[in-house]
Amino acid sequence: MLIAIDGPSGSGKSSTAREVARRLGLAYLDTGAMYRAVTCAQLAEGIAADDAHGIVRVATSANLEIGTNPSAPTISVNGRDVTAEIREPRVSQAVSQAATNLEVRRLLTERMRAEIERAGRDIVVEGRDITTVVAPDADLRVLLVADQSTRMMRRSAELGGGLSTDQLHDQIVRRDSDDSTVSEFMRAAPGVHLIDSTMMGLDEVVATICGMVGTDE
Repeated sequence: MLIAIDGPSGSGKSSTAREVARRLGLAYLDTGAMYRAVTCAQLAEGIAADDAHGIVRVATSANLEIGTNPSAPTISVNGRDVTAEIREPRVSQAVSQAATNLEVRRLLTERMRAEIERAGRDIVVEGRDITTVVAPDADLRVLLVADQSTRMMRRSAELGGGLSTDQLHDQIVRRDSDDSTVSEFMRAAPGVHLIDSTMMGLDEVVATICGMVGTDE
């Protein structure tokens, strides 16, 4: 069972995908963490944000080790565990440089597909263009959305309220605007189920997706 979940920042796709994977006994892959890990390597090497070729070089050489246990997902780059570091504001501010680099996207798409195959296609994969580019042949494809204020509130709660309004705006609105130049994640493609989670709790969203399993032909 391969399940693909896309959505904008703060839509709840990570929490949802992890819980769906846990309930169904599947592996879990956060593809956004892969871009963030590359960004950690970029920052560690002092590669400038406008050095597109340098970022591609980092993405090409980066040794990513991904733990797909939904109860405790991990990611390391070049032997260094960056599971916590990838969530730091400095990484969030810089990650769009990797995420909007078309060659980096191509390289990481290949790695994502390799992870899917490594899991025997028994995995929930979430990100930006999983339903349309990475795994358009998934058994179930979902686009999870929510209105902007709800997404900013959720991101604030996720990070313990430690960000200012401007920082939240940067993480949610600015990043979505940047990433939308290379990926469509606000409108459902044909065959993709659209779920608006604005007025839904996590359990309700998870139950909805789990209820869809096995209903698609």
